[in-house]
Amino acid sequence: MENNQQDNLQNPVSIESGIETGFISEVTSLLKNLFYPSESDEPIEWIKFNVNVKDGLTVSDLEFFLGCPPSVKAEEIPTDNFWAPLLAVEEWYGDEERAQVENFKSVKQLLETNLNHLKAFRVGQIEIDLYLVGQLNEKEWGGLKTLLVET
Repeated sequence: MENNQQDNLQNPVSIESGIETGFISEVTSLLKNLFYPSESDEPIEWIKFNVNVKDGLTVSDLEFFLGCPPSVKAEEIPTDNFWAPLLAVEEWYGDEERAQVENFKSVKQLLETNLNHLKAFRVGQIEIDLYLVGQLNEKEWGGLKTLLVET
């Protein structure tokens, strides 16, 4: 199956907003060496992009921003679905895995404290771009992006 990933968020254009970005540095620091579990554990990256929406990002807004063709499926999912595999602690976890869960808890807290209208989206099939984004200010959105592989 063809890869329907959208690459235009890899290097999003950003304007200087003047907002406090200390939490962004903290989030990106915590994300080092953390991976999203799926059939192919993938890194999680911080993204930031400009889009002017008033009441929260919708699937249509995201599809438009990404330039998704009609054949690419995009959907909003509960934010808890994004976090569930990252915050679960299994019996067999060692110290390293438990430390990763604690880092993910810190990332979650930082995002929930500093972003408004936090939402999660899945874009594509099999190789799915997974987003957790929220509003930084009137025109800037930021959050996490990763790849989820489901066959």
